Amino acid sequence: MLLASALLAALAVLLAVPVPILLDRAAWPRRAPATALVLWQAIALSGGLSMVGALATFGLAPFGDDLVHAAGLFLVVVSTEKTVPTSDVWPTLAVGAAALLVAHLVLNLALTIVVSVRERRRHRDLVTLLSSPDPGRPGTRLLDDPAPLAYCLPGVGSLPMTVLSQGLVELLSDDELGAVVAHERAHLAQRHALMTTAFRAWSLSLPWFPIASRARASVARLVEYLADDRARASHGAEPLARAIALVGGSESTGPMEAGAADRSAILDRVRRVGLAPLPGAARVLITVGAVALVVVPTVLLLGPALLDG
Repeated sequence: MLLASALLAALAVLLAVPVPILLDRAAWPRRAPATALVLWQAIALSGGLSMVGALATFGLAPFGDDLVHAAGLFLVVVSTEKTVPTSDVWPTLAVGAAALLVAHLVLNLALTIVVSVRERRRHRDLVTLLSSPDPGRPGTRLLDDPAPLAYCLPGVGSLPMTVLSQGLVELLSDDELGAVVAHERAHLAQRHALMTTAFRAWSLSLPWFPIASRARASVARLVEYLADDRARASHGAEPLARAIALVGGSESTGPMEAGAADRSAILDRVRRVGLAPLPGAARVLITVGAVALVVVPTVLLLGPALLDG
């Protein structure tokens, strides 16, 4: 299993630095945000499997030729011997590091979800107190605020909510306002909050990896693109572009994610409204590559046991 450990370690390094940097700098995700999101998820999952798998296979190599049987023997040795033989100290430390990494990632994800849910619930309570229902738009609340604001709150034990300010309603035309509402409702319908929360947890779990923060920012940008595409399909490119330019950085996916708030990001969103989508063949090829990214570490980890079985 030492060969598998080396291959997994190499894959983990590739997915931790060069691959995400290249993806973040690439131009094609602007034309295929859904495909890019699939690829980001594959990179995160494959990178996690590779990091944990490299440690686990190195640590379990002295106990067998495949992960399943070696793990079983390792558990028997650890549970029956009071001390670990000196020659097995380093493998045991590697297995312990793999277990700690898994626990760290899982617990951080759970904590991030709990914190996000609590913050959104508090924000929902505050909005309910300070706003009034929009009679013309079910599930929408109006804030008496002159600033142009638009965001959405995913449902947490309640119905999702779209929040608009009075300043936004007065600023935009009916078509532009419809595009903004469609944009926010796309975030809710496509459950973008789940995606941004997962990558937020990844960023917080691995603060020593700058690439995790880069991935979080890229995913936040991609979900804005997806919501823009839904709004463009229902209300047209011109009203959407005007709305983005007018509202500027006020839109967000909710209080948890600031979204694209700087001028360059706003200009980028306006410009991409008129872009043609990436050809279908290219999207399929990228999706196949994303699937392969997950399959490779899985085969390296479980392949020998399946072949022996």
